[in-house]
Amino acid sequence: MSRPEHLAPPEIIYNAEGATKYMRNTRMKKIQTRLSLRAIELMRLPENESCLILDIGCGAGLSGGALESMGHRFIGTDISKDMINCAMEEEVDGDMLQHDMGTGLPFRPGSFDGAISISAVQWLCNADRSTHVPKLRLKKFFTSLYKVLRRGARAVLQFYPENKHQSNMIVHFATKAGFSGGLVVDYPHSTRAKKFYLVLFAGPQSDYIPQAKFGDPNESDEDMDDEEDDEEEDEEEEEDEEDEEIAAMYAHSVAESKQTVANSKKRKVHLSETAKKGKTKSGKRRKVEKGTKEWIRIKKEQQEKKGIKTRKNTKYTGRRRGPKF
Repeated sequence: MSRPEHLAPPEIIYNAEGATKYMRNTRMKKIQTRLSLRAIELMRLPENESCLILDIGCGAGLSGGALESMGHRFIGTDISKDMINCAMEEEVDGDMLQHDMGTGLPFRPGSFDGAISISAVQWLCNADRSTHVPKLRLKKFFTSLYKVLRRGARAVLQFYPENKHQSNMIVHFATKAGFSGGLVVDYPHSTRAKKFYLVLFAGPQSDYIPQAKFGDPNESDEDMDDEEDDEEEDEEEEEDEEDEEIAAMYAHSVAESKQTVANSKKRKVHLSETAKKGKTKSGKRRKVEKGTKEWIRIKKEQQEKKGIKTRKNTKYTGRRRGPKF
C-alpha cells in the first residue's frame, strides 16, 4: 500500500470525499483512537486537573475526543478544511482552525500545557509545492512548538517515518529547537505493530523516563477477533483501490497543469518572423532592451553572419543572476 504523502497533498487526499471515507472506516478510527490514548499515556498529564492541549493535525477530532473523555480541553489545527468540518459534525467541543503546521504555530508563547499529534509530522518531510523545503518547514514547526508550550510541558508526536534518515532528521530539528527527550518505539521487533512516538520536554528533561512496549502485540487487549480481521482485509483492499483512484486523479491533474505550462512557454518562445528580425509588423525596427535573451540572440545572429563563432543558446542564455554576497 502506497504512503498517502506520496499520492497527493493532504488537502487533496482529505478533501470532502476523502474525509467522508475516512470517517466511515471503523478500522481507521479504532487505530487513531488507540494511538491517541497511548500518546496521552506518554504525556503523563496531572490527574484531577484539566489541561489545555494543542492537537496538531487534529483531523476529524478523534484524538481531541480522547482528551475530552479524560477531562482535558484542546485546541486543534489541521490543513484540511473538510476534516475539520467532519469534526464539527461529530460535535467535538474543542476549538479548531485550518492551518499548515509547516508555516509555524500561530499562538502566544506559553499557551499550552502539552501537545499531541497523531500521524501528521511525517507530512513535513514531503515537498508538495515548489516553495516547500522540508528542513525549513521542520525547523519552523519545532521552533514555534517550543514557544507555545509552557516550560516543563510535554509534547508527544506519533508519526510514521519512511526510513531511518527521516526519523533522525525529525529528532534533529526537535533537539535543535530546544527540546529534550527522544524516540519511544513500541514493539520494535514487530513490522506491523511497530509505532514511533517522539516524546519531547520543553526545557530540561525531568526524572520521568517514558517506557516503550515490548513483547508480543498479538497478546495485548488491543487486538481484534477473527471477524474484525476479515473486515480489516476487506477495508484494506478498498483503501488500496481508493488510493489508486486518488493517485490517478492527481496524476491527471498534474499532467494537465504541466501541459498548460508547456503550451504557454511555447507561445512565448516561438516568436514571429518579424519579431526575430527585431521589427514590428509595420516594418519599423522594434527597440529591444539590452541584455535580454532576445537582444543576445540578435547579436549572436549578427556575429554569425560576419563569420564569428558564438556559443549555442541554452536555457541559461540571458538569465539574470542573483545578487552577489
